[in-house]
Amino acid sequence: MVIASLPIVLPLVVILALLTRFRFGLPVLFRQERLGLAGQPFIIRKFTTMTDSRDSAGNLLPDAQRLTSTGRFMRATSLDELPELLNILRGEMSFVGPRPLHSRYGDRYTPHQFRRHEVLPGITGWAQVNGRNALSWEAKFDLDVWYVDHQSFWVDLKIIGRTILKLVSREGISQPGQATAEEFKGSLRNGA
Repeated sequence: MVIASLPIVLPLVVILALLTRFRFGLPVLFRQERLGLAGQPFIIRKFTTMTDSRDSAGNLLPDAQRLTSTGRFMRATSLDELPELLNILRGEMSFVGPRPLHSRYGDRYTPHQFRRHEVLPGITGWAQVNGRNALSWEAKFDLDVWYVDHQSFWVDLKIIGRTILKLVSREGISQPGQATAEEFKGSLRNGA
C-alpha cells in the first residue's frame, strides 16, 4: 500500500521538504529515538515543525515559543508525519497502532501500559481517534491497550476512517494549555 501510494505522496513530500527547508532551515527531518514492537528502539522521522530557538543559557525554549504557524499547520493536518512512511517500509511501524513514544518513557510505564508495545506502533491509532493529545496519558494508554486486545482488520479500517474525519475537524491536536503535549513523567496509578 505504501509503494502504491508513492506517485501521489512523493510530489507532496518534495514540496513539504522544500517548504520545511525554507521555513526552518536544516535539518528538514526531525529524528528521534522511539520505542516500537517489544519495546525495541528505532528512529522515527518527521518533518521539522519547530525552530531550534534557545534561551541565553542554551536551553530550548518551550514548544509554544518554537512552534511556528507553518509547523502548527503541518501538525494539524498531520503532514509532518509523511516521512514515517519510511518507517513502515522498514517494518518498524504500521499505519495503525499505538503512537510510538520517546524512548526515555520506557521505564515510566506500568506493566499494563507497557502492553502497548505488543503490536507495531502506528501513524494513527485508537487513542488518536478518541481524543488524541486532549486525553490524559493514562486514558491514551488504556486506549492503546484496548487496541492491543481488539486488533483486527475491521478495527483498523474503522480507525483509518475516523482518522480522516479527525484530520478534517482538527480536534485534539494539542493538550489543553499546551502547544503540543506535556512530557509523560510516569503514571499516577500503581503498576496494575
